[in-house]
Amino acid sequence: MAKVKIMPCLDMKDGRVVKGVHFVDLKDAGDPVECAALYQREGADELAMLDIAATLENRGTRLEWVKNVSSVIDIPLTVGGGIASLEDMELTLKAGAYKVSINSAAVERPQLIEEASEKFGSERITIAVDACRNSEMPSGFDVVVSGGTKPVGIDAVEWAKECESLGAGVILPTSMDGDGTLDGYDLEYIKAISDAVNVPVVASGGAGKLSHFYDAAKSGASILLAASVFHFRTYSVREVKNYLTQKDVEVYQ
Repeated sequence: MAKVKIMPCLDMKDGRVVKGVHFVDLKDAGDPVECAALYQREGADELAMLDIAATLENRGTRLEWVKNVSSVIDIPLTVGGGIASLEDMELTLKAGAYKVSINSAAVERPQLIEEASEKFGSERITIAVDACRNSEMPSGFDVVVSGGTKPVGIDAVEWAKECESLGAGVILPTSMDGDGTLDGYDLEYIKAISDAVNVPVVASGGAGKLSHFYDAAKSGASILLAASVFHFRTYSVREVKNYLTQKDVEVYQ
């Protein structure tokens, strides 16, 4: 297993951290600046912030949210949601993000990945591959865009491989079937992506128990993203790291 990082995720709507199930039924989960500062103190290695309504509302990421959160942390911040152009990426990076995450815009125009990696460096380009199960796809997973609302009929694993070839530095696969359920990451999906690409893979969607983090690391993920368990204080970041260490998984301290 690779050395793993822990990455809390701030899903943002109307200036607040929210969390739902399958991207809907959202509940308030706190102030983003307070959450970000807390997670860094607890030992988070990276932080994600996703403007979950941006694409649906046909707008860019709220840059003031990025500035506010980045001002209280020193760890790398990945920002996604409504980022659709090189200009959007540049503004987001200037606002304090270290990485940008794109999904819908990359599916619509894959060349954007290549252009972005050439301009900003591949290490700053994360491609989010949201997917749902679809037996008609070779891998069994269909890419979903527009905030998890629109399957597009593209095989998720093949798409991840194409993204890597175009210059993506990180792949962030989220199974719509697992998001927010606390039933565990979709290990089949994580393993399929991890086996197909050589860049870091972020496990996302469904963490609810300490064992789920271990399972994701075993399945090939090197960055373990979670939201609900941290926001609602089921576990602290430090508790997750201590558990993984006890299971002989190497973590960043």
